[in-house]
Amino acid sequence: MAITTDLTAERLLEAYPKGIFPWTENPVTWWSPDPRGVLPLDQLHVPRRLERTIRSGKFRCTINQAFREVIRGCAEPAPGREQSWIGPTFIQAYTELHNRGQAVSYEAWQGDQLAGGLYGVRIGKFFAGESMFTRTRDASSAALVFAARALREEECRLFDLQMVTPHTARFGAVEISRLEYLRLLREAVRERDT
Repeated sequence: MAITTDLTAERLLEAYPKGIFPWTENPVTWWSPDPRGVLPLDQLHVPRRLERTIRSGKFRCTINQAFREVIRGCAEPAPGREQSWIGPTFIQAYTELHNRGQAVSYEAWQGDQLAGGLYGVRIGKFFAGESMFTRTRDASSAALVFAARALREEECRLFDLQMVTPHTARFGAVEISRLEYLRLLREAVRERDT
C-alpha cells in the first residue's frame, strides 16, 4: 500500500482502522493483503493434545504482565527465522501503543519463566495479532488459545491474523476477501466507545 521512513504510534492508529499494517522496518512497508487471514472466535479449534497440555496446568497464562518481554521475544531469531522484521522502531512504536492501552500481550509462563506469548493491537472490538514466539513447546499455542478465549469472552468481533499459516489453520483460521474484512473491521472498530 505504501512505503514510509517512520513508524509511530499515531501512524499505527491511523493505519489499523483502515486495514493496513506495517510489515518491514527499513523502509517501513505497509500492507493490506487480499485475501485476509482471520480467526473466527466462535469456531476456535483446539487440537486435543494441546487442550490436554493446557488443562494440565503446564502453563500459567496472563494478560499484559510482560509486554516488553513478549515483543522482544517475538524479535528474537528462531529456527527458520534467523532475522526478524521486528526491530527497535517497531518495539518503540508498539510499546507506545501498549502504554496508551491499545496494544496487548498474552503471556504463557512456566514457573517464573516466560515460555512464550503473542502481542497485538486492540481497538474497540478488533484485535490484530502481530507476532508470537515460543521458548518451550506449545507455549505460544497455549497463549494463542488463551488470547482467543479471552477475546471471545470480551465479545471481540474480529481477530485479524493478517495471513493464514499452517500453524494458525490448526486453530480454525480462514481467509476472507479484503472487502469482507474491511466491512467487519469497520463494525468492530466502531464499537470502541460502547
